[in-house]
Amino acid sequence: MIPAVAAGSDPGGHRAPVSACAVAVDVALLTIGDGRLQLLLVEPEPPSLAGTWALPGRRVRDDEDLDATAHRALEELAGVAAPDAHLEQLRTYGEVQRDPRGRVVSVAYLALTPTPDGPPPGPRARLWDVMALDGISGTGAAPRLAYDHARIVPDALERARSKLEYTALATAFVNEPFTLAELRRVYEAVWGVTLDPANFRRKVLSARDFVIPTAEHAPPGPDGGRPARRYRRGPASRLHPAMLRP
Repeated sequence: MIPAVAAGSDPGGHRAPVSACAVAVDVALLTIGDGRLQLLLVEPEPPSLAGTWALPGRRVRDDEDLDATAHRALEELAGVAAPDAHLEQLRTYGEVQRDPRGRVVSVAYLALTPTPDGPPPGPRARLWDVMALDGISGTGAAPRLAYDHARIVPDALERARSKLEYTALATAFVNEPFTLAELRRVYEAVWGVTLDPANFRRKVLSARDFVIPTAEHAPPGPDGGRPARRYRRGPASRLHPAMLRP
């Protein structure tokens, strides 16, 4: 029989010190604005980090689990209610010097949400175009990221880009009902490419249970033409066949 080991002790019977290590949750929230992929950043609270930007995050309370902390960070810092965003755990970041305030391990989440109706609440939040984040994707004027968030953001972007290939996650970026043109613009913004409308339509409709047609049609555009049919999310979570990146 394997002997029980008391909490706070090592197998040799010596009392092990309890490490003062905090656990935090940071959320990389992506959305589509003006046809471009955008990332929500906030100004961090510590005065020592003035002039930098960070992912919205909160320390984990003693009475809440990780998902609850992620939802709280989104609601308090981004005004995003829990049912309005797709949320999934990304990975854990635990480098010793990642937070200047002390030992903090961060569990990062990826959140996807449709285009917000207005600007982020409060003066400390801002949506940044991903292609303008120098050192992350593209070039141009860019914010300086606090902590180790310059590592988290590329991981979140690649997770989103890769999952659009084999899951129905693209529908998390659009409000229902939506047209196939609106869905195509999600793929174009996230992947940073231009897609042929006819080929895209064929691939989407060939993916079983990806989207479901409705009886609604969008009004004709300024150039006229046939009204575009509107769709809803289908029950599929994985795409068969996959939508591969060009």
